[in-house]
Amino acid sequence: KSTLTDSLVAAAGIIAQEVAGDVRMTDTRADEAERGITIKSTGISLYYEMTDESLKSYKGERNGNEYLINLIDSPGHVDFSSEVTAALRITDGALVVVDCVEGVCVQTETVLRQALGERIRPVLTVNKMDRCFLELQVDGEEAYQTFQRVIENANVIMATYEDPLLGDVQVYPEKGTVAFSAGLHGWAFTLTNFAKMYASKFGVDETKMMERLWGENFFDPATKKWTTKNTGSPSCKRGFVQFCYEPIKQIINTCMNDQKDKLWPMLKKLNVTMKSDEKELLGKPLMKRVMQTWLPASSALLEMMIFHLPSPSTAQRYRVENLYEGPLDDQYANAIRNCDPEGPLMLYVSKMIPASDKGRFFAFGRVFAGKVSTGLKVRIMGPNYVPGEKKDLYVK
Repeated sequence: KSTLTDSLVAAAGIIAQEVAGDVRMTDTRADEAERGITIKSTGISLYYEMTDESLKSYKGERNGNEYLINLIDSPGHVDFSSEVTAALRITDGALVVVDCVEGVCVQTETVLRQALGERIRPVLTVNKMDRCFLELQVDGEEAYQTFQRVIENANVIMATYEDPLLGDVQVYPEKGTVAFSAGLHGWAFTLTNFAKMYASKFGVDETKMMERLWGENFFDPATKKWTTKNTGSPSCKRGFVQFCYEPIKQIINTCMNDQKDKLWPMLKKLNVTMKSDEKELLGKPLMKRVMQTWLPASSALLEMMIFHLPSPSTAQRYRVENLYEGPLDDQYANAIRNCDPEGPLMLYVSKMIPASDKGRFFAFGRVFAGKVSTGLKVRIMGPNYVPGEKKDLYVK
């Protein structure tokens, strides 16, 4: 998760693309860097300007092309699940990362249950794809079955805990709510990437192409026909394997074997241009740069977040019941529901961070309504506050 976060941080221009994946920007503590795991949740604000081209198929309302994404990188280890709970309370959508080889683990289920309990919409990314190509060398059909199983297991959990207010929260690769990524190498794709590429090449409709790239759809280049069953001919392969998995495998193998004479024509067809100093690279570093240039993780994940996760103004309408304990028709509840900057200040503190001088804490939270300014007096309701009583209530 932290390596995927790096790609997003690099796309926002905060760290250099070359070091993304190794820096783990959001693992700020010494013990996190030492152990290579995330222990505390860390928030970071990322500003992006999207192109008209990438937002062409966006269905919702939008105001301009600029997006501010507040990303919280939370720990995955089951011992730190309280950190995840705190982070979930102040977010509207979740990017669930699942290892493509190990599949859905116990903590994946715990986190999904918590997220859906908080009415947070999930999208999924099947991570560590590089293991399929380099370490395990699995063939396309076997890889497809593995991914299909992982996605199905996640969907079973989501269907179990789904909330009627959220509607269908299950994820489908053919609808663009599942990404396939290799966080360490900084590349990722959704079926949208490939559907766009092939739609213009074959002159077919993008949505039709997307549906063909997953599920029981087989293509035989010899007859140039799609079927819903494998015809048994050696050239007949599943759409996903034929059009997504095999091309990636081919490019990775060409890079790893240093067959540059084959590689450049392939990249030219894909409209991928490499810088002259990158052309000197060999083996793994070359493969990493080629894949990052062709399928940058940040753009695949960003498009998925922007297209499929709700904005605060959408999410707060149905999350107000989870967030506010008072009557749901008073001015405070209405301010949260309408995401009103002019309303009374409603700020949810999700965690306290100890400052360097003793006894002081920074409160890290999210404003659900109103505005925060310096010198403002606020009413602080502690964890033991009971409405109507003065216990654990402070004005500071």
